[in-house]
Amino acid sequence: MLINLTNHPSAGWSLKQKEEAERLYGTIVDLPFPQIEPDAGPDEINRLADGYCRRCGKYLQKSDESANAVHLMGELTFSFALAVKLISKGVKCVASVTRRIAAEENGEKISRFEFGGFREYNITSEGKCNEE
Repeated sequence: MLINLTNHPSAGWSLKQKEEAERLYGTIVDLPFPQIEPDAGPDEINRLADGYCRRCGKYLQKSDESANAVHLMGELTFSFALAVKLISKGVKCVASVTRRIAAEENGEKISRFEFGGFREYNITSEGKCNEE
């Protein structure tokens, strides 16, 4: 199961993205991304992340798929807080990645984005910057 916790419901995904999600995870479940106000403080972000962590956990408990993940993209501080919580519980979190294709039409720069795959959030337990 892939829980799609983004501002982009899977009904609007490209065929390529939908097929890749189904190949990797089977069922896609859309969970709308919360509206997060600019003045939300750390405590509010943490409470919200706790609530969504529980919601995702309930969905995943019901899954009979061999692979499960949360597709998590949106407001950065919430996404980071939730990813840390989910990963600490052993839940795989992924982001979709795209290729930006730019062209100029009638003197105006136009960008389109082509789905390039899913990338796993990689949060190491060391929590420190590697120095070379």
